[in-house]
Amino acid sequence: MATPRRAAACLLVFEDGDTYRGSHFGWHGESCGEVVFNTSMSGYQEVLTDPSYKGQIVVMTYPLVGNYGINPQDSESRGCYLAAFVIRELSPIVSNQRSTQDLSSYLDEQKIVGLAGVDTRAIVLKVRQAGSMRAIVSSTDSDQASLLAKVRAWPGLNGLDVVKDVTCEKSFQWTEGLSGAFLPKLPATDGPRPRLAVMDFGIKRNMLRGLQSVGFDTTVFPAQTSAAQIREFAPDCLFLSNGPGDPEPIGYAIATIRTLVNSGLPTFGICLGHQLVGLALGGKTVKMKFGHHGANQPVMDLTTGRTEITSQNHSYMVDRTTLDLGMVEITHENLNDRTVEGLRHKDLPLFTVQYHPEAAPGPRDAFYLFRRFRELVAQQRTAPAR
Repeated sequence: MATPRRAAACLLVFEDGDTYRGSHFGWHGESCGEVVFNTSMSGYQEVLTDPSYKGQIVVMTYPLVGNYGINPQDSESRGCYLAAFVIRELSPIVSNQRSTQDLSSYLDEQKIVGLAGVDTRAIVLKVRQAGSMRAIVSSTDSDQASLLAKVRAWPGLNGLDVVKDVTCEKSFQWTEGLSGAFLPKLPATDGPRPRLAVMDFGIKRNMLRGLQSVGFDTTVFPAQTSAAQIREFAPDCLFLSNGPGDPEPIGYAIATIRTLVNSGLPTFGICLGHQLVGLALGGKTVKMKFGHHGANQPVMDLTTGRTEITSQNHSYMVDRTTLDLGMVEITHENLNDRTVEGLRHKDLPLFTVQYHPEAAPGPRDAFYLFRRFRELVAQQRTAPAR
């Protein structure tokens, strides 16, 4: 009987020199990134293909990963954007009728290095105590001093525009919706579908499916699209997507958003879109200690008193102390740390949330927000002119 080939060694080295040694899977190589941890128990493919993880080393807290393989339907974008993937145990067996590929071969194709066999609980504790840190994962260099020098030379993500690396190259129309039990009930409205302009800062496909399913005629635009170009499209409404990194360097998008929302265009922003609206309205954003990454964040809708469990992926937040509360209302709040999770303009048809209502992966508690947006647009269409 042949002896199974032993996996190559792989190292994770933090900028403070702390080192974790495990086994390699996926692509042979090395990559620097900012370490974050994701608390989802499933949905690793959606995590891998979420553009919001651009430049980050993702550590999964659930110990067993890879057991249901990879399939084309669950990808949330055209590829993987994270820097590296760290897990406790890689399942040796793939068992799912939809699977077409195992996790390791998929990461090899996507040029993402994977590290398994390390104490992910210790890594998470380190990040929770010290905050997100720079690190490097390598299966090609076993010299700790060499790796430490490389990661200390990496500038990190603060102050960088990484949206330009994940946005679409040109505009396109999206026509695919949701199906089956997930298909939402449409608002009772007449007339043609509203023309929706989507600003793509790193959008996930299930967001587009959700928007299409509640009745929008959806066209996606690159992040760098100007307000004049979007006005030329003559949209009825505007959607601002999720995306990676620090929102403050994305000045071109902030200027576009400020112009369009102040013109009265009905607008809904999610995640990075929420943060960009906060900046466009005169607020500030700050980096969180270790962010929110997972599918189990409790959020209260302050307008209804209801609590929902949400999927989130962000390292920055809107600073409530910088908001003009005479102009905007805080509508949602995180029940773990009381951070701002939602905003509504008091005079303009504009609202935002920090979390992900599209549920890929995660609970469906917040899908009502897509319907709420559709209803807001319908109200604006029928409202008498001022």
